[in-house]
Order: sequence, then structure tokens, then C-alpha cells
Amino acid sequence: MTSEVVENEFEFYSKAEKYWKDVPATVDGMLGGYGHISSIDINSSRKFLQRFLRDGPNRTGTTRALDCGAGIGRITKRLLLPLFKTVDMVDVTQDFLTKAKSYLGEEGRRVRNYYCCGLQDFSPEPSSYDVIWIQWVIGHLTDNHLSDFLKRCRAGLRPNGIVVIKDNMAQEGVIMDDVDSSVCRDLDVVRKIIRRAGLHLLAEERQENFPDEIYHVYTFAMR
Repeated sequence: MTSEVVENEFEFYSKAEKYWKDVPATVDGMLGGYGHISSIDINSSRKFLQRFLRDGPNRTGTTRALDCGAGIGRITKRLLLPLFKTVDMVDVTQDFLTKAKSYLGEEGRRVRNYYCCGLQDFSPEPSSYDVIWIQWVIGHLTDNHLSDFLKRCRAGLRPNGIVVIKDNMAQEGVIMDDVDSSVCRDLDVVRKIIRRAGLHLLAEERQENFPDEIYHVYTFAMR
């Protein structure tokens, strides 16, 4: 649990904010020097997401999506804008959101809102989103804040909407990264937090074809 590795909550959040302020506003910066895996990541995410967007009585809509920890909009540009009518972005670093406006190009006109906010303080608009996409950012929240945020995400879903988490998973327990002030949890810890938030897991998938030296990455869909 993060309570075992996060000694000072205020410091945990402020150190992370400071870290990201110094990161270049590029795809490579967003991916910690692994910009070359972006296409593999996006293609897998698209396949994962499209299974919920296909025809059927419980089909997830394509009106509006929310990109959490959006950075410069890598996922908004290549995954969400091609599939949804409008997208909202939220990130703690204003410079990234400013850069997003040029990075997204013409299609960026369909981004309705750019929210500059840490997810621990952010509340999605109730009953507004078909998909809330949360990638490579849950490690910046304590367990309690993550559980509370997921509860607010649940309230932010439209009928048949889903919350998606895609993130690194530790082999066992919770590992602290002092460099960017984040934690990496194992699968059991993440599943427990999801259940605690009152969400039901619909699908879980391990990312393939990523470099061997990085953490295993898993994608979860829930509502």
C-alpha cells in the first residue's frame, strides 16, 4: 500500500509536479525516452477500446472522452480524437497543455476543455463521458486518492461508459520511484483499489511487444 512507501503526502505530490515541469514537452518526454514505443502502445489501445465501441445493446458511445494525465495530447491525438466527437484533457503541467494546442493541429478544435489540475483534486463532469482514459498516471496518486478519483470517474460516465486504466504493474507489492515521485503497484493492489471504488472489471489485458527492460503494462476496462 502507498501508506507504507509515501512518507509525506504533500512532498509526494509537489516533487512530482516539479519533476514534470522539467520534462520536455515532446512525445519522447512524455514516454521517458521511449518515444519509439508510442505506435505499438496506441495500436494495442485502439484494439482494446474498439471491442467496447462495436454494435450491440451495451455498446459504449463515441460522443465524448476524457484523457487523464494527458500531457501534450499523445493519446488524445492518436487514439481518442479519431474515435470520439469531442475530447477533454486534464494534466497537472500547464506547459504540456499549452503545447498540446499546436501538437494536436486542426483536429484539436474538437478538444473542448483543457483542465490544468492534479487528478487528486479533479472531478469529471457527472454523466458526461463515454470513455475516461487514465494512462501512466495512477502512480502519482496515493491509494486513497486513486480510489476516490475512480469513484468520481464512475459518476462521470454516460450510460454504458467505461473507465480505462493503462499502466505499469510491479511484480509484487508497491515500489517507490524517487526520481519522478511515483509508485508502481502490483496487479492485486490495483484490482483491490478498483473494487474499493465500486467499479466492476470488464476486461484486463497485458501489453505485448514492449521492451523487456520496462515494467509489464496492463490495461483494465471497468464500469
